[in-house]
Amino acid sequence: MSAISDTPHRRVMIGAGLCLALLVMLSLAIGVQEISLSGSGGAMPFADLMAISRLPRTLAAVLCGAGLAVAGQIMQTLTRNRFVEPSTAGTAQSAALGILIVTLFLPAAGLGVKALVASGCALAGTALFLATAHRLPPEQPHLVPLFGLVYGGVVGAAVTYVAWQSDLLQYLDIWTNGEFSGVLKGRYELLFVAVVIVGAAIVIADRLTIMALGEDQATSLGIDYRRMTQIGLVLVSVMSALSVVVVGLIPFVGLVVPNLVSRILGDNLRGTLPLVALGGAILVLASDIAGRIMRFPYEIPVGTVMGVIGPAVFLWFILRERRDA
Repeated sequence: MSAISDTPHRRVMIGAGLCLALLVMLSLAIGVQEISLSGSGGAMPFADLMAISRLPRTLAAVLCGAGLAVAGQIMQTLTRNRFVEPSTAGTAQSAALGILIVTLFLPAAGLGVKALVASGCALAGTALFLATAHRLPPEQPHLVPLFGLVYGGVVGAAVTYVAWQSDLLQYLDIWTNGEFSGVLKGRYELLFVAVVIVGAAIVIADRLTIMALGEDQATSLGIDYRRMTQIGLVLVSVMSALSVVVVGLIPFVGLVVPNLVSRILGDNLRGTLPLVALGGAILVLASDIAGRIMRFPYEIPVGTVMGVIGPAVFLWFILRERRDA
């Protein structure tokens, strides 16, 4: 019986894996820089171009997409709401605030320090959002994402005001609009932490699934709800902060992918989390490729591409949910 029930999961996983492999090869092949095997004629040698630029960019998109999708799934579990994800709940905006603080007071700090402070600010901002969201009436689930949008907007407005006062608006634009054009060897390796975050989420997947039932039922089934909430908050905050620090804010990944996977394969996170990670990698990498080819040789940032796709899918989810109800 389990073999039969696992068949759809296996088929979808294989299909998603093949799709990701194809996108990776396409990403490595697309670029403006002329290349040659020998580096003659002023063109960059093939091996150098791959090692310095195209491979880091592709890996950054894959890691960022997988991590953000899983972070979105965890956020939805913590809030028990399908319409929430880090970029719509103030987490990413709080991370941008952390980067701004480091830029103001420790301008020479490296990516590691920025990531650490951004993670702390993201953790505090997300904890405040959850504390408030849990007070909203559960019979009106749309209030949570609406509150998240307002909350994130307030945090974002505060960040913009401070950046304007400090003449840092140009830097702020980089943090709040994700793109991979500046990703090079030596500037993306922090994103490998996403592998640890995805792995940790898969390890606790069964407990996350039970937590979606609510605090009372999860506690009665032996889950330390408060501790698991703290772990989830750390995973979401660190992943969101790393994304903002390295490539900028990429919205709606954690909203679109978990909802699509849930509609196809259900809500058992033990079976769906690996596919959520694959789906996030596919979505971000495909959006990055689309941004590179739509106005070639110019680029459209991946954050802009997702800013068009995400709201459309978000509205479709809400309308479908109301129709199903």
